[in-house]
Amino acid sequence: MTLADESFMRLALEQARLAERQGEVPVGALLVADGVVRAQGFNQPISTHDPSAHAEIVTLRRAAQKLDNHRLPGTTLYVTLEPCLMCVGALVLARVSRVVYGVPEPKTGALESLLDAQRLPLNHRFEVESGVLADECRQLLVEFFRARRPE
Repeated sequence: MTLADESFMRLALEQARLAERQGEVPVGALLVADGVVRAQGFNQPISTHDPSAHAEIVTLRRAAQKLDNHRLPGTTLYVTLEPCLMCVGALVLARVSRVVYGVPEPKTGALESLLDAQRLPLNHRFEVESGVLADECRQLLVEFFRARRPE
C-alpha cells in the first residue's frame, strides 16, 4: 500500500458518502490512469432501478465513454468494498490492470471472501491490493446498516 493508494481510497470514500446521502449502500469507486482520476462513481442500483449500477460498473462505464475505449489497460480501480462476481467480470472485460479495495465483502466478494475469481481460467488477470483504509470503509458500512436495521 502506498500513500497514493490511501489518497485515492479517500476519494473513493467521498463517492461512497454520496451514495449514502442518496440512500444507497455506501460504496464508492474511481479509476486512475497515470496518477490521474479518469472517472468516479458510487452505488446507484436503488435510485436507477438498475441491478448492475454498482460503483465499479458506473465508474467503468464513465471511464470507457470518457476515454472512448471499452478497454482500460494500465488503469487502477479503487473501490471501498470488495467487488462482486459481476463487477470482477466487468473488470476483466475492461482489462483493468489493478484493483485496490478497502474491506472484504463476506456475502458476495469475488476476490477473496466468497470466492477468488482470479483462480478461474479467465483471459485477463489483474493485480489485487486489499485492506486500504479498511477501518474507514468498514465503519461507513457498519453505520449505514446499523441505522437501517433494528437491533
